[in-house]
Amino acid sequence: MKFLIVASYSAEGAKGVLKSTGGSSRKQATERMINELGGKLESFYYVTNCDAYVTCELPDAAAAAAIALRIKASGFGSIVTHLLLEVEQVDRATALAVHYPGPGND
Repeated sequence: MKFLIVASYSAEGAKGVLKSTGGSSRKQATERMINELGGKLESFYYVTNCDAYVTCELPDAAAAAAIALRIKASGFGSIVTHLLLEVEQVDRATALAVHYPGPGND
């Protein structure tokens, strides 16, 4: 499963980045964590509207939840995790028959 992780540092987390070797150490720590869960880091970018965008391959949603819990528990930041769907997956989804009545149309 592919995920986009949008990360934001707390004030303490940003101080840690400034104190360490900068962004490289955070990328290495992120890659180690993803590898420990049987995943693979695809990209790590620093961005201006939050702090970092990470794309990775993880074995399942539980691995993504483990990352979110670990980062939140550290107190050094927070993340929002998004499951990334390939075009073919969306194509398959459109072929699935699902009934959903709109509100008031039960």
